[in-house]
Amino acid sequence: MCINYLTPSLRQMREHFGVDAGSHQWLDEAWQDYLAPILTRGGVRLASYGLIPKRHQPAGVRLSTMNARAETIGELRSYREAWRNCQLCLVPMRAFFEPCYESGRAVRTRIGLADGAPFAVAGLWREWREADGSISAAFTQITINADSHALMRRMHKPGEEKRALVIVPPSQHEAWLNCRNPEAARAFLASWPAEGMAAKAEFSAPPRQGALF
Repeated sequence: MCINYLTPSLRQMREHFGVDAGSHQWLDEAWQDYLAPILTRGGVRLASYGLIPKRHQPAGVRLSTMNARAETIGELRSYREAWRNCQLCLVPMRAFFEPCYESGRAVRTRIGLADGAPFAVAGLWREWREADGSISAAFTQITINADSHALMRRMHKPGEEKRALVIVPPSQHEAWLNCRNPEAARAFLASWPAEGMAAKAEFSAPPRQGALF
């Protein structure tokens, strides 16, 4: 499951995704509860990574909602309302990180497209009313089984089910965002060819987490 990724720049949002993010600001890396840009059918929004932010979780409860499994997205309470309402989004990124255990220990591995271009993954989003009366947004990424994927099956601990983010081709961006039928949306949840992806081990420690609000 992806819990950390590299966000695109304002320039990449304009040139690659064709949207103007205006005065929005975000960090170069996204972790749980970080603000990051998402694309919705209504345009670009700044949203919190994780469909249920920590501040909206009951006391003593710590849910990880950064990734939603395609197999159960319509049944689990955390996601089902947004899924049934087709609150679909795209999560733009430059690369994401997964642990690879082929060496016998977890090695942080950067994964992206082979040509290095930014891309967008399928996601789900919703709004939240904050304590001050303002409205915020939050999102999750959708994952599919990757047990037979030549690249993604190499990630995570041996014996664990392998999962992969759903990279949506640019030609399908508008169709995904404007889909209004959750069952029809499942047709978009396909694997990206392994030969079109690249992975690189990063041996430096990841940065400390800290949100930008």
